[in-house]
Amino acid sequence: MAEKILKATHDGPLKIGELVVPCAVLEDGTRILSERGATKALGGKRAGAHWRRKRQDPGGAYLPIYLSARNLKPYISEDLTAALKEPLLYRPKQGGTPVYGLKAEVFPQICEVWLRARDAGVLKPGQLHIAGMADILIRGLARVGIIALIDEATGYQYDRDRYDLERFLAVYLSEEHLKWAKMFPDEFYRQIYRLKNWQYPGGAGGKTPYIGRLTNELVYEKLPPGVLEELRVRNPVNPIKKRRQWTHHQFLSEDIGQPDLRNHLLQVIVLLRASANWTIFKRLFARAFPSWAELEEQRQRSFPLPEMEDNIR
Repeated sequence: MAEKILKATHDGPLKIGELVVPCAVLEDGTRILSERGATKALGGKRAGAHWRRKRQDPGGAYLPIYLSARNLKPYISEDLTAALKEPLLYRPKQGGTPVYGLKAEVFPQICEVWLRARDAGVLKPGQLHIAGMADILIRGLARVGIIALIDEATGYQYDRDRYDLERFLAVYLSEEHLKWAKMFPDEFYRQIYRLKNWQYPGGAGGKTPYIGRLTNELVYEKLPPGVLEELRVRNPVNPIKKRRQWTHHQFLSEDIGQPDLRNHLLQVIVLLRASANWTIFKRLFARAFPSWAELEEQRQRSFPLPEMEDNIR
């Protein structure tokens, strides 16, 4: 069966200095550059015969014309060759005939081929202008930065988080509530009562309502961002009974969501057992499970974004 041709959901012009390359984001989040645009940016041209061969044999192993010269071959990695020999057809956002695209991460590697060949002194005089273009492009791009640039050029940056969250929740949560099964071990509650110096009631009932708040704080709020909010939507409080009809964990998927919850619970129980009192536990818990905002702040400090050149907008 033929592979589905994805459609661009966002598109726009990627500006690199004085150069402009059409780019797009596909339905699955893949960032791409127009193959024709990439060819033009590198100062190359493709005859109509090349595009006819592409249309007649989409699976054909045709390297881009700007990498087809024999003196470039030693500088083209096997991974890059494999990536370029797999044609990426997509349908433009406005519809129409499918066109060829180039995965964004591949483009800087193409530029590097030309720069390595130039440094080795193997380029012919007629090829030097392409190496010059590659030099300009590589200065404006980084293998990480190109993704951010395309997201900005296409407007995808404003929808990215929503799309990523939707895809994640689709696998982490279940569309409908699953059959109830015991998820929270008695040991979880027994240790909480011990550290709080409360009399443990045992059994399924008799627990203080405060336990529900603690369960959210220690467990559900520590699941990936967006999960608890969506669980509250799918499992709302009954306005008459003042309680939820099901337990939240019944809406976690059996293959991803529920195993993740169980793993988290086991880690929390270990900390509960190791603590002599609630104050010590809270200190250990905060260290073991920082908030998602704290994790993002730590990541930003550890991996600062590279500064863009002044001519990049």
